[in-house]
Amino acid sequence: MVKEIKNINKNLNEGTKIKAPIVEALKAAYDNPTYQFHIPGHTKGRAVLKDFKKLIGEKALSVDTTDEFDNLGTLHPATGPIKEAQELAAEAFGAKKTFFLLNGSTAGNLAIAMALTKKGQKVIVNRNCHRSILTGLIISGAEPIWVCPNRIEDWSIWGNIEANQIEKLLESNNDISMVWITNPTYEGVVSDIKSISKVCKKYGVPLIVDEAHGCLWNFNKHLPETALKLGADAVVHSLHKTGGSMSQTSMLHISKDSCLDEIAVEKTLKLLHTTSPSLMLLGSLDAARANLQSKGGQKLLDRMVANAKYLRNRLDNISNLHQIKADFGYKTDVTKVFIKIDGLSGKRLESILEIDFGIEVESASDIGVLILCNLGNKRSDFKYLADALEKIASNHYHDVYYLEKRKHMPMLEPQIKMSLRDAFYADKERVSKEDAIGRISAEVIAECPPGISILLPGELITEEHLPYLNDYDTLEVVKSE
Repeated sequence: MVKEIKNINKNLNEGTKIKAPIVEALKAAYDNPTYQFHIPGHTKGRAVLKDFKKLIGEKALSVDTTDEFDNLGTLHPATGPIKEAQELAAEAFGAKKTFFLLNGSTAGNLAIAMALTKKGQKVIVNRNCHRSILTGLIISGAEPIWVCPNRIEDWSIWGNIEANQIEKLLESNNDISMVWITNPTYEGVVSDIKSISKVCKKYGVPLIVDEAHGCLWNFNKHLPETALKLGADAVVHSLHKTGGSMSQTSMLHISKDSCLDEIAVEKTLKLLHTTSPSLMLLGSLDAARANLQSKGGQKLLDRMVANAKYLRNRLDNISNLHQIKADFGYKTDVTKVFIKIDGLSGKRLESILEIDFGIEVESASDIGVLILCNLGNKRSDFKYLADALEKIASNHYHDVYYLEKRKHMPMLEPQIKMSLRDAFYADKERVSKEDAIGRISAEVIAECPPGISILLPGELITEEHLPYLNDYDTLEVVKSE
């Protein structure tokens, strides 16, 4: 396995002439060591637990530094190699301005809400948004106007958003300040962002797209088109999810024709980011972008799509197994494979795959499991996965999860009784789950993955919520007068 990874990396580097400023600056710092009398205190790994150093390697620790040192530039304001890397990323993704994020796409969503919305403003938001969007709106005080995507009932998941849904809300609310859409869905269902963008432009409101799971789209013709090319004003990308960067690294893009206040966004990011940003994490964003543009990275993208198609073809021939596909009437990302097997809940299927076959999937819901076809997967990975699914589908497993009446993917339309901010900051009390029925929630409950809220502040708690709350004994509610 180690040999295979080395060969992959070797192939990636061959013929790669793409500039990666942060990576190059880190290499220069490594090749020209100095006497260090500054943070971080482990001093190039010398003061680190030996087992940890052995696990991740001395070289990784030696380049674990922050900005301002070794001619690496600064993050806020962006200078030197960091500034150059962000500019190269903007060019690669087709943006006017790109910001590197060191708290995942959560930091980008928080910055958008805090910089571009105000207390009392109305924002159209999809019901299946990530919890970070709710957090941002709680902080800013803006009020969500909910749009519920189409339900894909057979799969118990949210689907696409229609442009006419957005237009109806804009027609009935003349004071909407922003439209904020998640695309694709966690399971890979794609909305018609181009049509939604046209509606937003017609009514003169900016369109923000949380495209966290679509960061590869601009780099391969077999994937959907990125919202940056379809009229969105700002787009968030989680490169750590599928783009090859290290965990918790993402990018926020401002589109070329956007009228958003990018200076306000940058100032807000400065409030949110650490003052000691990790150059390893920033370098991984720089490296991921460079890799996607390189010949080696392009080969990996083509291999990824081919592997996804191979897996889907294998799955089509397995009895009792079903997969979400674009020919069901909605667009999908081919690399996100959501499956179900007759007689098994998704949670049961997930446990069988992990315990019996050593396979870990992205997530499991009430109905099925989500499989990501990643850049680093080999064809042999998918052969093994397909063989395992064939064995599972042809055997009889007892599914205890059906008996427990558990639900994992929230599919409820919220009944809003108070504003997000007022409920979150109201006097609260904690009551038993059963006694919370009929009360107003004072907290965000959203399990990750996928981070979609089961309950949000200001929402009426009903019996319908209970099957999603099996792991909760008490709930935080607005205190009765």
